[in-house]
Amino acid sequence: MKICGLDECGRGAFAGPLVAAAAIINCDIESFPALLPAPLRDSKKLTEIQRNKIVATLPKLPIVYKIAEISVSEINQFGMGWANRQIFERLISETKATVFIVDGNLKFANPAVRTLIKGDDKCYHVMLASIIAKVYRDNLMAKLHRDFPKYGWDRNSGYGTAEHIKALKQFGQNLHHRSRYVATFTSKHSSKE
Repeated sequence: MKICGLDECGRGAFAGPLVAAAAIINCDIESFPALLPAPLRDSKKLTEIQRNKIVATLPKLPIVYKIAEISVSEINQFGMGWANRQIFERLISETKATVFIVDGNLKFANPAVRTLIKGDDKCYHVMLASIIAKVYRDNLMAKLHRDFPKYGWDRNSGYGTAEHIKALKQFGQNLHHRSRYVATFTSKHSSKE
């Protein structure tokens, strides 16, 4: 049985694309963590250095993986609910596996797809997908930071930190911002002030 784990990164961010990864581990699952230069766990529970070390070893590992993006323009047009489902459906349609384990609680019509709440804490395949997606998206946001340094994306990856919110108030949005999300957030918070 070939198991594919899937996880996304950037769902709650104010800027940048939604990114997801699908990962298949082609060896004995219990021995796989020993092949890695850092612990295999949820990407949020690893340091940036640990995540980058794992991703640097990917070409040498017995794995297959794919990465997908949903652009900011698609998110702005169709919404995050659509984007979250669409990114997983794209990866599933492009990946050959017997079972797909998606982090979270989305419902899928495909009987081969199972969802697992906190899958990035419980399933090695999903943990690996979460690490791949996070490193890819963090690197992407660091590149975007070069063109838009005032938002601090090299530090906040596009999330709504105090620094990012302050920059939004001062400079407004740009083409990489999720306009509906930012507008909804700022209107909620400005009404409380």
